[in-house]
Amino acid sequence: MKRLSVFPAALLALNTASCGSSASSPPASAAAAAPAPARYHLLKKIPVGGEGGWDYLTLDAVARRLYVSRGVRVVVLDVDSGAAVGEIPGTEGVHGIALATDLHRGFTSNGRSSTVTIFDTRTLAVAGTVKTTGENPDAILYDPASGRVFTFNGRGRNATAVEAAAGTVAGTVPLEGKPEFAVADGKGRVFVNIEDKNQVAVIDSRGLRVDKAWPLSPCEEPTGLALDAARRRLFSVCHNRTMVVLDADSGRVVATVPIGEGVDAAAFDPASRLVFASNGDGTLTVVQQENADAYRVVENAATQRGARTMALDEKTHRIFLATAEFGPPPSPTAEQPRPRPPMVPGSFTILVVGP
Repeated sequence: MKRLSVFPAALLALNTASCGSSASSPPASAAAAAPAPARYHLLKKIPVGGEGGWDYLTLDAVARRLYVSRGVRVVVLDVDSGAAVGEIPGTEGVHGIALATDLHRGFTSNGRSSTVTIFDTRTLAVAGTVKTTGENPDAILYDPASGRVFTFNGRGRNATAVEAAAGTVAGTVPLEGKPEFAVADGKGRVFVNIEDKNQVAVIDSRGLRVDKAWPLSPCEEPTGLALDAARRRLFSVCHNRTMVVLDADSGRVVATVPIGEGVDAAAFDPASRLVFASNGDGTLTVVQQENADAYRVVENAATQRGARTMALDEKTHRIFLATAEFGPPPSPTAEQPRPRPPMVPGSFTILVVGP
């Protein structure tokens, strides 16, 4: 995703009464009773401060650590107390963090240097660096089925596969466009949004090839992607205020749901069967999965403007979002007709939102 340092210039309000639509409505007898959703609200703020923008958040639910990308470093917080645990330095232009908990290894995608930093998740000590095979690695994930880490390289329009245990490049997967968020199903398939093609590409993580590319219509510019592994459903969130639900085996669009403006990330909570979209307009769209093919908007919970990136804690069902305060935008110029408002120094914050 695009690193966040300022709030987008113009965002629209969302009608909180909007409802989702299902592309194919199953009979009532097929619908499993969904848990009654709880309203989400701001529980607390964790002041972090510091300079620089931010991007992905990654949560280690077992170790209770939250990894936050901050431009040239990764800040690590205790997820329960909010206290700083440490930092991983030298991650130039860092976008994302992937964790191979079985190997006690973490990996960062460093967009500016087109590298991956490998670190020890127990000590946060840097263990090595790998050069990616494409420029501007953005999204990054660990695929346990293949034992590989994949970086999705924005300018390179490809994915680099790194052997997680050895720290060596296994190969490159060419893509037809600019990759965004990605998820792995644990069975050898990796799904990645292709932003400029409005598609989801399906990668064979062992064979290192694209097997399929599925259209996401009516989605425009897909960013965040989440997976319900049990029911085989993908949730792709798009810049035209739409969440598209796909069958992860056939690529069939089963539902579309309205979401907020300026979305970036998506998450799925398997216990509550809630799907989340974090929106830069200062809302968190909460969607109830009533059955595999039926969805409805529960609420658009208030967060804070600019809070587009998030991490879900499946243990507590809380959402962690990153944002900051912003000042008035500078005067327009010929070079910047719509200048972005500057971040207020030291105002970077993690929001904790929960039921």
